Amino acid sequence: MSHTDPFALFAEWMALAEAEEINDPDAMALATSTPDGRPSVRMVLMRRHGPDGFGFFTNLDSRKGQEIAANPWGSLCIHWKSLRKQVRAEGRLVQVSDADADAYFASRSRNSQIGAHASDQSRPLDSRDTFTARVEEVKARFADRDVPRPEHWSGFRLVPDRIEFWEDVEYRLHHRRLFERQADGSWSQGLLFP
Repeated sequence: MSHTDPFALFAEWMALAEAEEINDPDAMALATSTPDGRPSVRMVLMRRHGPDGFGFFTNLDSRKGQEIAANPWGSLCIHWKSLRKQVRAEGRLVQVSDADADAYFASRSRNSQIGAHASDQSRPLDSRDTFTARVEEVKARFADRDVPRPEHWSGFRLVPDRIEFWEDVEYRLHHRRLFERQADGSWSQGLLFP
């Protein structure tokens, strides 16, 4: 591994995962926390990656959206079991622009767009029938036009200050490579004991 740019190394690993990982190579565990430090983790789909960070989209009123609004620090973990590789990153969560959110929302399937309008994500639901009825109501409301992005739906980028690349090695002699962002924006790198 001769990369000095963690995003170039990530792009290489991601391309390998997209070619070889059977299910959701873009699935990542995203950890957020409340202002008093209670952590919460869930799986989300990474929809962007590059020098500006790792991007995902969500309902801003969801638990994760509320936690990010209260405490903008997070971490992620992407584990490709079949490749025996993992990437961890820590940093600040920054909301994407309206234009980026609009563009991604427009690329989603119509049913996913409808679901974004119908769901009060993370809130209690009295029955599945209630949700199904809301989906049908939204379908009817937008029957003959495009489904616009709801105001409560956007995305975030985790802008990392630490990125760790982990590779499984026999006998648990794993290879761990850590990149840390410096004050000038460059990256230092080193190894960690497994």
